[in-house]
Amino acid sequence: MTQTPLIQNAGFSALAAVLVLSGYFLATFFGNKRLQKIKLKSKELLEKAQHEVDSKIKEAEIKSRDLLIQMRETFEKETKERREELAASEKRILQKEENVEKRLDLLDKKEKDVEGRVTKLRQDEGALSEKHKDLERLVEEEKQRLQKISSLTMEEARSLLLARVDEDLVAEKASRIRNIDEELKEAADKKAKEILSAAIHRCASEHAGETTVSVVHLPSDEMKGRIIGREGRNIRAFETAAGVDIIIDDTPEAATISCFDMMRREIAKIALERLIQDGRIHPGRIEEIIEKVKKEIEVKVKEEGEQATFDLGIHGMHPELVKMVGKLKYRTSFGQNALNHSKEVASLMGIMASQMNLDFKIARRAGLLHDIGKVAGQEVEGPHALIGAEIARKYGELPEVVKAIECHHEEAEVTIYGALVAAADAVSAARPGARAETMETYVKRIESLEKIANSFKGVEKSFALQAGREVRVMVKPNKITDDEAVVMSRDLKKKIETDMEYPGQIKIIVVRETRAIEFAK
Repeated sequence: MTQTPLIQNAGFSALAAVLVLSGYFLATFFGNKRLQKIKLKSKELLEKAQHEVDSKIKEAEIKSRDLLIQMRETFEKETKERREELAASEKRILQKEENVEKRLDLLDKKEKDVEGRVTKLRQDEGALSEKHKDLERLVEEEKQRLQKISSLTMEEARSLLLARVDEDLVAEKASRIRNIDEELKEAADKKAKEILSAAIHRCASEHAGETTVSVVHLPSDEMKGRIIGREGRNIRAFETAAGVDIIIDDTPEAATISCFDMMRREIAKIALERLIQDGRIHPGRIEEIIEKVKKEIEVKVKEEGEQATFDLGIHGMHPELVKMVGKLKYRTSFGQNALNHSKEVASLMGIMASQMNLDFKIARRAGLLHDIGKVAGQEVEGPHALIGAEIARKYGELPEVVKAIECHHEEAEVTIYGALVAAADAVSAARPGARAETMETYVKRIESLEKIANSFKGVEKSFALQAGREVRVMVKPNKITDDEAVVMSRDLKKKIETDMEYPGQIKIIVVRETRAIEFAK
């Protein structure tokens, strides 16, 4: 009874083992079969893909051959047409055909070479991308390392770098200034000196220096009383009508007429001389004579303008401009007569323009009219160059003349005729004795020149020499380098040109010297 359950358990175990084994074999069998199907299917897919690849390759080869054939057919057709058109050049065309075939071979080689290069470039692109990443990482590491080493922040390091760049730029700027100055001196100085010297030698105009007073000779001292009149009525009437001051002092047989307006002073002088000759001196006669002289002076002004235009060969100028040119006779600039100055500038302009192959007629017109703005009334405000340009434009002058007048003091964009006006103006004004200058104006100009020089950083002292035509600047050698001294001379020149008015030119010398001093004991 006890053995029966054991036998039953043993039977069940054997049966289970048989079932497990049979299940394993069945799974293995079906799995292998499925695996074989999968392999077959993958093989079919691979073969299909390979077939598609082969077919596309063949198709591409066919297309390339067709394209090559088509290109060759086109080429042969074009070659044939060229043969028909250029029968006389058959030998040269045959040579070109051979060259084309060689080029085709060369193109095939280049095509292969390009394909290889494209592949290599792609490879290099990937490598370059990796290197770029490595470089960025190394730069960042280097920045951190430099900050640790130098104990500087990024802003401090940037400031230090910019300071060094500024130093390099100063040196480069000074070097370029030197080179440009040398080139300009070599190219321009010789030609400019030739033109100016030829113009100066050919133009020998006289200069007249007028003052603010005119002296009238009297036949006797008794005439002084008649000029003054009873209770001073004659002299008051004369001064009111003529707009001048009459000074009658202890000077024997002389009366002085004082006025800054030369035209009014000339009218008063002529009127007083005629009154003295006539002998009838009373307020009514004074006003009559003065009005008559005014009309005569207006005629004389017009004649002076016409004579100036005639002497210079200038035609077709508006009558009002001619009258204004005549009025320049009664204007001065630093004691130099404005009409004589304008005529001289016109002559110099004509000579220089001829040597430069420019229109000398336009040059002379611009030279004669360059100071026309000085005769405008007090109601017109602004620089005389701009006023003169506006007057010339109003009376229909040529655009070149208007521009030259406008820019001859660099108050507008400088033209070629404007540059010539400026040069001729400076030459005329800079002649010895051409201009008179009061002591007060001279001292102020010298002081202004030294003040401008001393305003620059690093200047130890400065001296104005040769009556203000040269300024010598001593700089501190421990604060200013040689290159900075070159830049300073250029900056000082620009500041003087901007802030000062002066005749001729000013030579600027910046001196930097280092002295080593020791004492032997």
